[in-house]
Order: sequence, then C-alpha cells, then structure tokens
Amino acid sequence: MTYPDYPFDLYRLEIRPGIALSYLDEGPRDGEVVVMLHGNPSWSFYWRHLVLGLRDRYRCIVPDHIGMGLSDKPDDGGGVRPPSQPDTRAGHYDYTLQSRVDDLATLLNQLGITGPITLAVHDWGGMIGFGWALSHLPQVERLVILNTAAFPLPDAKPMPWQLSLGRDSRAGGLLIRALNLFARGAAWFGTRHRLPADVRRAYIKPYAGWRNAISTLRFMQDIPLREGDRAWPLVAEAGRRLHEFADRPAFIGWGLRDFVFDRHFLDGFRRALPQAEVHAFEDAGHYVLEDKHALLVPRIRAFLDRTSQRPS
Repeated sequence: MTYPDYPFDLYRLEIRPGIALSYLDEGPRDGEVVVMLHGNPSWSFYWRHLVLGLRDRYRCIVPDHIGMGLSDKPDDGGGVRPPSQPDTRAGHYDYTLQSRVDDLATLLNQLGITGPITLAVHDWGGMIGFGWALSHLPQVERLVILNTAAFPLPDAKPMPWQLSLGRDSRAGGLLIRALNLFARGAAWFGTRHRLPADVRRAYIKPYAGWRNAISTLRFMQDIPLREGDRAWPLVAEAGRRLHEFADRPAFIGWGLRDFVFDRHFLDGFRRALPQAEVHAFEDAGHYVLEDKHALLVPRIRAFLDRTSQRPS
C-alpha cells in the first residue's frame, strides 16, 4: 500500500533480537536533529507534513514504535489481556512504557545522535519522549508539544470511558483486537474535519487483524492511573520534573476539541513551561496536525529557525 504525502525512504533497525523497528531519517545528516514521536493509534505517518516542511534543513528522525505503523508487531504471550509476567522468548515483546523509552534510546545510540535535539511529541509520544529525556536532559534543546501528556491524569480530568473500554474491559479489548476498533475510531473522530478516505485508510491499515492490533490495545492497558501501574513511576517522575525544561524554547500546538488531552493537559504544560509559545485551536481535535498542518507546519518551522543556534 502507498500512503498519501509519505514519499520517504524507510529504514529498519533490529531493536531487540528478532524484532525490527521502522523509522524515517530525512534531511541533511549534519542538520539539527528533530526527533518526532507519535502516539496511539497513529504512527510516523502522523508527522508527514512536518517532515516535508523541515527536511531541507533539519534532520528528521521519526520511529514507528514496536507494534505500530510499519514496525514489527510481535506477540507478548498474552491475548486480550497482557501476560502476568513478561515473555522473554526471542521475538516476543513487553509492551510497556519503559520498553518504548529503551527502544528510543537504542535507536538514537545506533544513529550516533549524542548532540542536541528538538523533541517533538504527540499523545503517548510525550510520555515516551519525556521518559527518555529524564536521563538525557542536556540533549534536549527545544520542545514541540502537540496534544500529549508528560504527567499523570490531572485530578480534575475524568478518565474517558473510551479509554477505559480498552484498559479495563475484556469485552472492549476483544473488540479492539478483533475489529481494529481504536484505530478506526481515531481515524473517524480524531479530527474536526473529515479526513480524506486515503488518509483515513493509512491510519487504519497497519492495525488490521488480531495480530496487528496488539499494540493499540496494549498502549491503552498501560495507561498509568495510580501507584502500582507499571508506567506510573516513570510518568509521575516526568511530571515532577517537567519544570526543569522551562528554560528551553518550547512550542505548544493544541487541538482544544480533544476529548482526552483537553484543556486540563494544556494547562499542565502551561504551568510547567510558562515561557512556551502556545497555539491553541477551537476547531481542531486530537490529530491536530491533520486539522491544522497548513498553519502549524510553517509556525513550527519559524519557531525552529528563530531559536536555532546555527546560522541560516
């Protein structure tokens, strides 16, 4: 299948024994590095317009998390629910936030990315990116933050029932794995403007079938709500330390019609990063880069050019 506005060379890295991660590496190899991290249930396709708008000057590294997009989709020894103990056999994968953070560290190490980066995050990409950044804080030069989180669910924000359906319900989990329900729903309802059919198919296709939908469910089941959840320590620490990034240039782009990452989350970032440049849209949803790429891409490019430490 070909994907609209996705004219990129694909690279693969054996990130763990028998498991390959797909990623984009676009732009000059000596350019300033922008690492773009997607969430659930999207993939690197989400970032395509920004990559096209930056790759003449910036080196854009965009992984598909394991189980997502064009990366391998290994089993974990479970079915509707994850196994009680990680399956350590070769070719199996433990679908946890820490695994995602470790994969990102491995990818950047293999690519020799040891200098400054701009961290661009969306959805689960925020928790993955800031989870990595906790131990790589000097490398993070700038931030681009789009409808995401780097802290636990705010007290004033109820847990959306659509996420609870996958996180806590066996019936919901069955529907997600058997019918690709989460990716389909996000493609239809993640924007305020209806996506073209070929774009909608591009979001849905990688997760068609029981095996391929595993990570869309496991991400939901890994949502940390309280102490004892496996992802809780990492997300709680990221939230406690988010203010440490306040001295970095930050760009926030936000779709205010996101039923998950709504104003409660935007306010959390504003408090932690009070100097951030904020662009919020009343007529944009969760996939804010789909609704507003015509505005956001040039604004992000201008932000990066303006805050660059290199001559144009």
